[in-house]
Amino acid sequence: MRIDHVLTSGIFSIDGENFEVENNIWIAGDDRECIVVDAAHDHRPIVEGIGGRTVTAVVLTHGHNDHINAAAELADAVGGPPILLHPDDRMLWDVVHPEREPDGELRAGQLVMVGGTELEVLHTPGHSPGGCCLYTPGDGVLFSGDTLFNGGPGATGRSFSSFETIIESLQRDVIGLPGPTRVLTGHGDETTVGAEAAHFDEYIARGH
Repeated sequence: MRIDHVLTSGIFSIDGENFEVENNIWIAGDDRECIVVDAAHDHRPIVEGIGGRTVTAVVLTHGHNDHINAAAELADAVGGPPILLHPDDRMLWDVVHPEREPDGELRAGQLVMVGGTELEVLHTPGHSPGGCCLYTPGDGVLFSGDTLFNGGPGATGRSFSSFETIIESLQRDVIGLPGPTRVLTGHGDETTVGAEAAHFDEYIARGH
């Protein structure tokens, strides 16, 4: 599977506060078609990264504004592929895109097909209720959104988030994956499942 990386920057807004952030956008597929994992801040560099390929879906790992705020413009710019989001994050989507609905839903166990590769949707709530990861065992890659980072679980302590829930999600669906699995995150450097599993008890003990 071909994976391309685009980095954008902008504002993450939550609970009345604004934060400057950099976001990873992942473009996965082959030389003919691809999906876009998250659509952050500015659609134009994402379009450049796509490079004229057919986009079969814009897959949103969760509904925070810094992961979805370029989704509509991106979809419109590349031929109107479906925008997919887990329905438990619909309330977050509606804040950013009140006049437009997502085109489809993500569900646990759903398979997203692109370029001959199957990516399984893992519903991993905690950072947000509808947080999801995409996993392709054949390529040994997990697109983790904000569920897991290099250095621990995604942030909790804000509206609609729960540390206990994200730990349960990671224990159920992520930490047991093969250790060499690449974890391509929503922010920051990539890691592996094994590297994070080795410190998982420490993350639980520290509480974030």
